[in-house]
Amino acid sequence: MKRLLILGSTGSIGKNTLKLVKEFNGEFEIAGLTAHSNIDLLQEQIEEFKPPTVVVSDRQNAKILGDRIGERCEILYGEEGLLEIAKRNNYDILLSAIVGFAGLKPTIESIKLGKRIALANKETLVVAGELIIELAKKFNSEIIPVDSEHSAIFQCLQGESKKEIEKIILTASGGPFLNRDKTDFESVTIEEALNHPNWNMGNKITIDSATMMNKGLEVIEAYWLFGLKKEQIEVLIHPQSVIHSMVAFRDGSIKAQLSAPDMKLPILYALTYPNRLNYGGVKTDFKKIAQLTFFEPDFDKFVCLKLAYDAIDKGGIAPCILNAANELAVDKFLSGEIKFSQIPVIIEDALDNLYEDAELSLEIIESYDKKTRNYINNRYK
Repeated sequence: MKRLLILGSTGSIGKNTLKLVKEFNGEFEIAGLTAHSNIDLLQEQIEEFKPPTVVVSDRQNAKILGDRIGERCEILYGEEGLLEIAKRNNYDILLSAIVGFAGLKPTIESIKLGKRIALANKETLVVAGELIIELAKKFNSEIIPVDSEHSAIFQCLQGESKKEIEKIILTASGGPFLNRDKTDFESVTIEEALNHPNWNMGNKITIDSATMMNKGLEVIEAYWLFGLKKEQIEVLIHPQSVIHSMVAFRDGSIKAQLSAPDMKLPILYALTYPNRLNYGGVKTDFKKIAQLTFFEPDFDKFVCLKLAYDAIDKGGIAPCILNAANELAVDKFLSGEIKFSQIPVIIEDALDNLYEDAELSLEIIESYDKKTRNYINNRYK
């Protein structure tokens, strides 16, 4: 039985993981859960899965939850609580599904314990890829991707040599505005941007899909995860979301991983690798697939994707600035403070005005994350 620590148990990835825990009764046990502020759902999860420890965002939520559940489990809160639960050596796998920069430090603590990291928090590798990969090698920690695209690449590379790779191809659905003219982006509503055609995800990642920043972050993540050159990472629009990604080899062969758009599949693979369990989810029926189409993304229309490639070229602290600016811009859009069309403008502004050569360390990354957020908050009130 594998013991799981789930960071972000009330989000889409966390909820799907707990569905798998329930479905595969006896395969997994919950060592801890963390949530931001959805304590109603967290309370239900505590009652069903009986974790010994949970973490919430702040003291107030901790008190409210404690009043409800009594002494059924230990309740920690804040960043200190996240670090504390990650440092405990009572679990086998860390599922890192916290959205954004907040997932970085607890993931590092888990890596230092040599744990398997089922990584759904792409920002961890985006902002600190070099540090994370070095630490994983040092402490013999496995990083298994949960993103459907990176899981597909990971699966396609089993039994293959890195030197045989010509390129990897990350597929993208194109989001809700694939066929919408860029001139209409000024009038995009929050509801329209959250209406993804294929996937049911959290708000932040859904907006990232609409701007295609999600794919840009995945490009940076793949850059570190698979140790490739930027020129070896290609993005193709594939609206059907059946082929989750591909690997092209130097002899002309291409491997692709296909499945129905169900996030429980890559989650389960990350938890059970190198084995596979008999999963009763939706099966891919080729007789019902009318067509599989592919075409190049429009970098002029989806500027965020171009900015991500540019951040790889700049290197150093640039991906951290890109990520922080995007997180805050998405927050401002979701709160109605800015237009959808302003998201890439704000990100490019931050990169142009804040980037400088800096030797990477966790302290430097944290300082630029804060500097970027302060800059945007002051400039775009």
